[in-house]
Amino acid sequence: MAVKALYDYNYPAADTQDKFHGNQLLYVGWDDHLMFCAPFAYCLPPDTKFSELVEKHLPHSYSRHPDWAQIDFAKAVWLKSGQPFQPDMNKTLAEQGLKHKDVLRLQTPGLNGNGTYF
Repeated sequence: MAVKALYDYNYPAADTQDKFHGNQLLYVGWDDHLMFCAPFAYCLPPDTKFSELVEKHLPHSYSRHPDWAQIDFAKAVWLKSGQPFQPDMNKTLAEQGLKHKDVLRLQTPGLNGNGTYF
């Protein structure tokens, strides 16, 4: 259904990167794991290595799920804005072209969130 504003709705975005003190937002969701209703937002410096994201930040959010300990990141599938993305663990977010408010999705073949949670 189309929506038409009744007046000129022209306001600057309040969450532009310049408001994050040198950091950027990166959203990461874990497909098929409905214990988490939406992607998590991480506020990270662009020079954060992808390995730090995977080893430090993602476990803080996702490790309560029993599937987390079983992930083989060598077999994990990543999507960036719906397109295949092959991260290099040794490169930074910026070096891999990840920009403010980009969305990554993690897919873990064989781990579909169907286990016992607690």
